[in-house]
Amino acid sequence: MVDPEFQVSGGAGGTGARYEDIGLLARHSDDLAGELGAISVQGHDMLADPDLVASALLNPDGFARIEAGLLRALDGPEGLTALSLGFEQRAIALRTVVASYRAVDEERARTMETLRWALGYGLGTGIKAAAAGPLMLLPFVPPLTAAGLLFGDDIDLEQLVTDHPGIIDTLVGMGPGLISSLPGAPMVGDVPGAADLLGEFYDDGTYSVTAPEMNVFGTNTDDSDVSMTKPPQGFGDLIDGLDYRNEAVNAGEPDQIDVRVITHPDGSRAYVVDLPGTKEMNMPWSADSPFLNDMGTNVHVLGGDTTSRQHAIAEALRMAGATADDPVMLVGHSQGGMVAAQAAQDTATGAFPYNVTHVVTAGSPIGNTDVPAGVQVLALENARDIVPHLDATDNPDRSNVTTVTFDDQNGTIGDNHGTRSAYLPAAQALDRSTDPSVQAYRDSAGAFLNGDAVESKVYELNRVH
Repeated sequence: MVDPEFQVSGGAGGTGARYEDIGLLARHSDDLAGELGAISVQGHDMLADPDLVASALLNPDGFARIEAGLLRALDGPEGLTALSLGFEQRAIALRTVVASYRAVDEERARTMETLRWALGYGLGTGIKAAAAGPLMLLPFVPPLTAAGLLFGDDIDLEQLVTDHPGIIDTLVGMGPGLISSLPGAPMVGDVPGAADLLGEFYDDGTYSVTAPEMNVFGTNTDDSDVSMTKPPQGFGDLIDGLDYRNEAVNAGEPDQIDVRVITHPDGSRAYVVDLPGTKEMNMPWSADSPFLNDMGTNVHVLGGDTTSRQHAIAEALRMAGATADDPVMLVGHSQGGMVAAQAAQDTATGAFPYNVTHVVTAGSPIGNTDVPAGVQVLALENARDIVPHLDATDNPDRSNVTTVTFDDQNGTIGDNHGTRSAYLPAAQALDRSTDPSVQAYRDSAGAFLNGDAVESKVYELNRVH
């Protein structure tokens, strides 16, 4: 098999990191300007030193030469005062450059968001009020259905959207404007706002967590598969474990996650949590789902909510023995990656009370999630997978968010999104990557990739209404 060609953005080698480097250079320039300015002030004080002035009576020429030399050193063209002002001007220029570039990037994103919103609003105002109710759900129904409503039935919609996943960005991005145009509907400004509105139709409920020793069949369900009994050594092993759990969880069955407890020779522990994707594609008008890995969780997380699934994951970590200080890596596919990123965001407020240091996502729309700078994120995205486009935005180019895109057209939406068909082969190939952002992420994740032993525990999560 030929390794895929990776496109890497963000991370240690990304534009955001370069912006941060320029900002750091500006701060250093400020500091140096301040230090040189302080020395210049001290030098000017020396010009009026009483002892130096008194020496003029005994040696006028020497006094004049000293004064002239000090003035040149302090206020000459290359003196301390000029250098101080020069470094201060450089700091201002550097900050201006960074601010300008960031403003251009942000304006470009806002322009695209506004354009899509306007398209949606225009579409909504051109449709009869009788059709308004069903159309409120247009951006959130399965993408093929939405594309069929817009493009008709004379084309291969699956081929269309997998060849051009950007269509999904447009469809989802039109959603807020479309909703805003409907009679009696509130004004919705962005995709998270639209998802938050739709989330009112899904009861998130609360949760229950069943530990391995409490399995209803009276058996211990700790993982014994080879992919779960060896400490992970790289990206391939991480996604291999995720794929194992993802394949074991089926629609109509309770949500299950793995907690891999990694022990190091010194006795310290690190925790890798495997979070499968959506298994229950329930619509708002269906009965309340008992499964946490359902469409309702997708909608709530897309809206930026802290979900019952996230609380259940925190409880599973507690039951596995994790403390608030132990390093935690959250590895998620699809919805699992969304919940992982949201949990990492919530560490900043204490809503997820664990030390999440790393996140790995596979095929997850996480562009709107504000992950703290101290959490390293690796986002794997198949360029033919439509699911990462469901937030209608690109992942941010930041030093702590590395997005790795590869092109693997398997012919169907499901196969392009699958862990086994698309993301596991890509992760295995990524282990051989020499990209600086990928290498920096790998180096930072040593607590999870250099373990001496591993114990994998299975936890069953359920929704309680």
